[in-house]
Amino acid sequence: MGAGDPGWRYRGESSAFLLVFRAFFLPESIVTMKFLASTVSLLFTALLPAAEHPNVVIVYGDDVGYGDVGVYGATKIPTPFIDKIAGEGLRFTDGHCTAATCTPSRYSMLTGLYGFREGVRILPPNAPLCIPTDILTLPKLFRKAGYRTGVVGKWHLGLGAKGTPVNWNGEVKPGPLEIGFDYSFLLPSTNDRVPCVYLENYRVVNLDPSDPLYVNAAPEDHTSTVYPYGRTNPEAETYYPGDHQHSETVINGIGRIGKMWGGKSALWNDETMADEFVVQARKFLERQEKEKPFFLYVSSQDIHVPRAPHPRFQGKTKLGKRGDAMVQFDWMVGAVSKALEDTGFAENTIFIVSSDNGPVYDDGYTDGSTVRKSTEESDQGHDGSGPYRGGKYQIYEGGTRVPFLVRWPARIKPGVSSALVSQIDFVASFAELLGIKLKAGEARDSRSTLAAFLGESETGVPFTLEEAGWQVAIRSGDWKFIPGQKKKGPQLYDLSKDVGEQNNVQAKHPEVAKRLATQLSALRKGKGLRSK
Repeated sequence: MGAGDPGWRYRGESSAFLLVFRAFFLPESIVTMKFLASTVSLLFTALLPAAEHPNVVIVYGDDVGYGDVGVYGATKIPTPFIDKIAGEGLRFTDGHCTAATCTPSRYSMLTGLYGFREGVRILPPNAPLCIPTDILTLPKLFRKAGYRTGVVGKWHLGLGAKGTPVNWNGEVKPGPLEIGFDYSFLLPSTNDRVPCVYLENYRVVNLDPSDPLYVNAAPEDHTSTVYPYGRTNPEAETYYPGDHQHSETVINGIGRIGKMWGGKSALWNDETMADEFVVQARKFLERQEKEKPFFLYVSSQDIHVPRAPHPRFQGKTKLGKRGDAMVQFDWMVGAVSKALEDTGFAENTIFIVSSDNGPVYDDGYTDGSTVRKSTEESDQGHDGSGPYRGGKYQIYEGGTRVPFLVRWPARIKPGVSSALVSQIDFVASFAELLGIKLKAGEARDSRSTLAAFLGESETGVPFTLEEAGWQVAIRSGDWKFIPGQKKKGPQLYDLSKDVGEQNNVQAKHPEVAKRLATQLSALRKGKGLRSK
């Protein structure tokens, strides 16, 4: 029964009043001021109408590193809109996604489960939905509390059922609507993968039935549009060349991963993609009612390859298309924030800005993006990981320590927090905020850090796990332990003295390494973190 249900509120009110009644008839020695204060707090929480629950908007960057944002140290990329959000809210300096790659981070944020538990890795273009439709998810949690839910932007969590090819010319499901979203407007996979079309709810947008869309395979007798194949027709890659992997179907002069035929009328325009997502996010906000809260997940394609920022952002930095795409992402954050203001929702909206993993540079395309720091390859002095080692695909801090901002004008005081927090803990934290008790087996790896997210405590989680491919490391306080691999022994870093993870102190602190190795092994074999 949802928080908006009158019966739910009545039972809550009765319980709260009963507690107050009992309090006044208990012996004086038992009735403490602390007890009364907590009881009164419970009463007012129970009386709180569902409409007064905060709205929640998450704007999620793609491959945006810790050091790509001004307030986190970037000097070569202007990010005034994100910096403004940081000044109005809480900026976390030890905030993490769960994995150094896209799909498992998104999976974990929406389910409260680590990707390694289900073997979730980067998905190919024709992958089925990787989130089971019968488990609790973040949007389902909000729906329990009476929220309207929506997702706009990059998906990359699979579509369709396992073992059944998706019919792109009919209804494409299961997908976001089956895991708790009321509305979706998607980039189905990633912008470097086919199909290069938008999907609204179950249907491809602007699809012409006379030019059916096929992905991965097409009937031999099909009459759909045939696109250039980059590996045999490299001259078709007119935007910029791609590597062998990114040179299959060529759309808009850019080679993609995977094969696609048809759907010409439905093709997206890479350079207007950010604008389209802002338009759709604004439309979702404009459809909302003041008396019913909402959750909106806005997932940007920036700054993932192929980077194709709108012409108005090109040349805004000296860091090539990667830097310019970051300026575009900053604008997108500002545009969604402005839409909240225009619709009157900003004051009571929790607005979160973060990323799915750390930075990567020329990742498959020769797009002119300059690389890390002042090296032989670049004299621009920019490092998307900031002071941290590694980035996308890598197990070091730069792979998962990302920009992490939380603004809620009605409650959160602006500031900076060093609490260790992770996106995987959104499910449990919002459950606590909404007064929903998680059942056994739900979001098993998610632990509430609500007080930290609200800036009411500097204490986050005592430990968290970080993934990169098949590697899993553990952060425990300032210690970071990475198990040994075939060609490399175990690594232990003391981040209080070595944020760049340059000095492996495993030999100096074998007892710490042993303790963390044992803890990590137990956590990987266990069913979840919440009971630990």
